[in-house]
Amino acid sequence: MTSFTKKEKILLKKLNTPAKAQDFLNSLKFNFEKDGKRNIHTCRSPLFTLRAGKAHCLEGAMLGAYILSLHGFPPLLLHLKTTKDDYDHVVTPFKIDGLWGALSKTNHAVLRYREPIYKNARELVMSYFHEYFLDNGRKTLRQYSKLVNLNTFEKGWETHRQDLWGIDEELDKIKHYDIIPKKALKNLRKVDKVEIIAGKVVEYKK
Repeated sequence: MTSFTKKEKILLKKLNTPAKAQDFLNSLKFNFEKDGKRNIHTCRSPLFTLRAGKAHCLEGAMLGAYILSLHGFPPLLLHLKTTKDDYDHVVTPFKIDGLWGALSKTNHAVLRYREPIYKNARELVMSYFHEYFLDNGRKTLRQYSKLVNLNTFEKGWETHRQDLWGIDEELDKIKHYDIIPKKALKNLRKVDKVEIIAGKVVEYKK
């Protein structure tokens, strides 16, 4: 059975706060995927994401959740669902002193780490709403999922050799909540041109 090496364990133990975990996720290169029906073609476990040295949002969220679990946090995921013409996102929510924050692996200047200042999961999600838009200015975030605890999956998910498509599928089918009433959708204002320009800033180029 594959497991973390002593060196890897020492590294992860040092990442003992959400801020440190986020800094580490930021240090990983972005895992660019080819477009396709699934949008992603790898779904590596935390161990193999760590060894690959790169991650897309779901891989980063699972690695972040595992790191936090080593320091007393439950390993949670939260799925942000968009319109069909945009890409979903997955973050790692965490709670400190009754307030929620989130780790996030993204290549964009927005949709990133959230400080633990939000009263509940919905407040946390809403902090991403105005930053989630297409190049035409249309806002696209529509739903968010119930929290998924990775400890409910088969033991050993953190070191599994095979891609964790079961977790990806669970995020798709779990109960989701609408962010805004359908009646309000037609009245959404498009974002400003300067916001669109700012939204094109990326950390890593393909």
